[in-house]
Amino acid sequence: MGIGRHLKEKWQEALAAVLPIIAIVLVLCFFVVPISSSILLCFLLGAAMLMIGMMFFTLGAEMAMTPMGERIGSCLTRSKNLAAVVFLSFLLGFIVTISEPDLQVLAQQVPAVPNMLLVVFVACGVGLFLVVALLRMLFGIALPPLLVAFYAAVFLLAVFVPKDFLSVAFDSGGVTTGPMTVPFIMALGVGISAIRSDRHAADDSFGLVALCSIGPILAVMILGMLYRPQESVYEAYVLPDVSDSRELWTLFVNGLPSYIKEIAVALLPIVVFFFLFQITVLKLSGRVLVKILVGLVYTYVGLVLFLTGANVGFMPAGNYLGQMLAGMRWPWLLVPIAMLMGYFIVKAEPAVYVLNKQVEEMTDGAISAKAMGTGLSIGVCISVGIAMVRVLTGISILWFLIPGYAIALGISFFVPKIYTAIAFDSGGVASGPMTATFLLPLAQGACLVRGGNVVTDAFGIVAMVAMTPLITIQVMGLASRILEKRREKEAAMQPVPSWSLELLGDNDIIEL
Repeated sequence: MGIGRHLKEKWQEALAAVLPIIAIVLVLCFFVVPISSSILLCFLLGAAMLMIGMMFFTLGAEMAMTPMGERIGSCLTRSKNLAAVVFLSFLLGFIVTISEPDLQVLAQQVPAVPNMLLVVFVACGVGLFLVVALLRMLFGIALPPLLVAFYAAVFLLAVFVPKDFLSVAFDSGGVTTGPMTVPFIMALGVGISAIRSDRHAADDSFGLVALCSIGPILAVMILGMLYRPQESVYEAYVLPDVSDSRELWTLFVNGLPSYIKEIAVALLPIVVFFFLFQITVLKLSGRVLVKILVGLVYTYVGLVLFLTGANVGFMPAGNYLGQMLAGMRWPWLLVPIAMLMGYFIVKAEPAVYVLNKQVEEMTDGAISAKAMGTGLSIGVCISVGIAMVRVLTGISILWFLIPGYAIALGISFFVPKIYTAIAFDSGGVASGPMTATFLLPLAQGACLVRGGNVVTDAFGIVAMVAMTPLITIQVMGLASRILEKRREKEAAMQPVPSWSLELLGDNDIIEL
């Protein structure tokens, strides 16, 4: 009964997240740009699979991924062996990143370097920075100075990185923190903060995703300097052509086996790592283990359906819409249309749900899930608009990233610590599989029609989506601080009622 009620809740959340995107695409298809029936049918079936996948995944993340991460985080904190903490943190970061489906999606779209080489470098980057993030939490080091130092290193290295690698490097930081990584890494932070008893523990429970997003950027930049790839050629996406319902179903059925295998390979290392912990350290009860196992099954089924729907259904629709919108008489209409899509599409990111819920719980409702969702939507809306301006004009991504990160890092010294950590976490979380499988193909399709360089102009949209929430969430924090100070000032200036002076004696007034 309990599972049925939870599934119903998750289904309603998935519907609310995906239906706006379906509505926008249908309006475009019927009133703005013509689209073939085969691509439209692929999109609609993909959307159905996407919603069912989200339903199972979000429930599975609550039942399995979050408890696993919290318990491992608590164990790492209790350990007095610093060398063991460092080694296990690196290993965990490496394993979880190899498991990330978003990274596989990006690697397949990058023609400049072998897929596995890119994945291994990115995984090493996440592993190293997860070590940095955990050590920061254990020793209570402030987050803003660390972010300034590491992003300074990123932009310094950017000068020496081949142009074709620059956008891909920044994109890799966004896609790495996806539906597999975020629940686990955020739960690690919660587990560690639960052991710490100081007043900054809750603030420091966020920020792991923020630092883990920097590692892949630096790793791919170093790969670009070492590998020195030749001029890469982007291969256009092959759009599906189905003539009847049976061919449509066959298209999705043929896509399922690869994702069944991919997610099994992705989940296996995490499961093995957890059960080794269970045997040696955790020793959880059978009832808890059964709940985690059921949750893992839900996570597996959800991710398989989600990725099949996104890759087989959403990717061709995004690419085709990008081509059609950019080829119109007024190609600049692409910018507001893409911004509208960006506003709603972030709500369909599985990891965003996990972040918003965790933020609300850790702040006791002071930062609501609704406020987080609005802040993220506004940020992604702006970033997608800027990304489409880049597609139409070919402006270098650095003209936007350098001032954007300068503003985000500058604000971080004036807002409450928790808002900075949440903001930099949210940047990585917002740029998940929906961005990689719909917005990136949208940009690629538009870039092809406009005759631009897909590798330099279309790639980078994930990086833009990861950047703007850093500013919008911190602006929310700045606004909350200003309002709080205003209330305190008004309360201090409030005169004492005359009747209270008559009732209280002089000594009582002094005590008050």
